[in-house]
Amino acid sequence: MNRDDRDDPFGDIFDEIERMMGEMNGPEASGGDAHIDVYEDDDVVRLVADLPGVEKSDLTLQCDGTTLTIRAQTATQEYDDRVRLPATVDEHSAEATFNNGVLHVTFDREAESAAIDVE
Repeated sequence: MNRDDRDDPFGDIFDEIERMMGEMNGPEASGGDAHIDVYEDDDVVRLVADLPGVEKSDLTLQCDGTTLTIRAQTATQEYDDRVRLPATVDEHSAEATFNNGVLHVTFDREAESAAIDVE
């Protein structure tokens, strides 16, 4: 049965759904999207990421003070996420735990720039 795309107002939506499902289920599936939440308060910045199917040994983290990079590769998934942090952090203060596919990272916030009095 041939369908006339001009009469199908939902054709584009169904095509996009099929494309996304193919990416999720296809043998070339990679580029997994981690669910990442970032929280901040006056002293710390916390990040929580769901990384299903990842083992601790698969995980690599890097931080430059403003961006946290999360990389992990398994037999079926590849994560490569860069998270712009809401505040500058002391990357050397990082504390990370990973349990049952959930990553928790905590950073101390960097002190605000000092005001300079002009005389």
